[in-house]
Amino acid sequence: MWHLSSANEHDMQKSRYQLHSLWQYFKSVCLPNNKTTMQMPNRMPVLDNLRIVLFGLLILHHIGMFYSLNWGWHAKSIYRSEWLESLLLIVEPWRMPAIWLISGIAIRFILAKLSIIKFVILRSYRLLLPLLFGVFIVVPPQLYVEMTANGDISMSFWQFMHAFYQPNHPLFEDYQAGIWPHVDVNHLWYLRSLWYYSLYLVILLPLLNSRITSNIGDWFGKQPGILFIATLIAAVLAIQLIWQDGETRYPLGFMFLVLGYLIGWHTVFWEKLGQHMKSLGLCYLLISALVILGYNTYWLHDTNTPVLDITMLTIYSSARVIGLLLVLSIACNYLSKSAPVWRYLTPAVYPFYILHQTIILSAGWWLTQQELPAVIEIPLLVGVTFIGCWLGFEFIRRIDFLRPLFGMKVKQQYSSFTLRLGYMTAALAVTPLAAKLII
Repeated sequence: MWHLSSANEHDMQKSRYQLHSLWQYFKSVCLPNNKTTMQMPNRMPVLDNLRIVLFGLLILHHIGMFYSLNWGWHAKSIYRSEWLESLLLIVEPWRMPAIWLISGIAIRFILAKLSIIKFVILRSYRLLLPLLFGVFIVVPPQLYVEMTANGDISMSFWQFMHAFYQPNHPLFEDYQAGIWPHVDVNHLWYLRSLWYYSLYLVILLPLLNSRITSNIGDWFGKQPGILFIATLIAAVLAIQLIWQDGETRYPLGFMFLVLGYLIGWHTVFWEKLGQHMKSLGLCYLLISALVILGYNTYWLHDTNTPVLDITMLTIYSSARVIGLLLVLSIACNYLSKSAPVWRYLTPAVYPFYILHQTIILSAGWWLTQQELPAVIEIPLLVGVTFIGCWLGFEFIRRIDFLRPLFGMKVKQQYSSFTLRLGYMTAALAVTPLAAKLII
């Protein structure tokens, strides 16, 4: 009996030790780590500044979509250019990968300070609340312009909105796509995907924070940069070969977000990157020229040749990676300092992003109906878009109630009761949306 009791006690101690070890591992992965926080570098102004530039390019790209000849969009100007598409291709390959990479770095900073539970709650609050507001208030005018441009409706905007808020209205029989029928995200797909990716990344934290992953990153840091570039190009190419054309942006986005999480604090990566701006620039000039040449001589003619397909996808994958590294290198060299204008624009990114496409389509559709010369219409649309976004931001940032609806923190100090009430209200509002997105 004594031997049996001793054995049982030994097993219990072993179980307690295993549970303790598991708890320590869970804390090291899922809870804020003081050591990690102490090692965290200071906030990097270069990333905030580059984020502003990238979203500015996003707005210009969507203005360009209004004038492109072959690229489908919600509505088009009477002035359409095939030449403009070649110009947009200089930025198109790396524009979203750069945004996703910065998003991944930002998550690394946030998770160093917050527990997993708090991260998920605050992430849902900051992303789903603007998304919910956007799909019901900001995006509907885009659908109105699209349906008007397609000749599917001929009614006032207010008549349209009355029908929009009625479930299963027959007016939208041919426009059922969306989170709910005819309630779609349009350009706000970034918010939806960022919420998804944040949850996926949380699940992968044990792997991403593991010693093995850290050792692989350190090993890559000691190798010639061409090995890292070739590996990344191969990963991008694999995704473009496996997924269909319209779906590649989702796995690519998640891949670059994870990459941002992994390299965010890797000092060797940033040091190397800043030193190779000229070589990356020369490489991208060549790659970009090949992309534009291939687009005009091959893609536009819809030639289905397997060898050429893979060749062009390889070139385009290379443009994604080298373009991304080039823009990061340029930012390291020229956008590393904070300035009043950058600090002013940093909180403006989400309001500009949420508002811009509705302004482009609404103003652009009205302007093109006036049949103004192109040299007047295009600058007018650019000016109206940026001024409209700026006025919207100035209005939003002064009203605390509106700030969370555009991804901004409230400015005033409130009592704990008021804050809890606000969070509970937001939770009740976004829970149906979260459930719909998950299910």
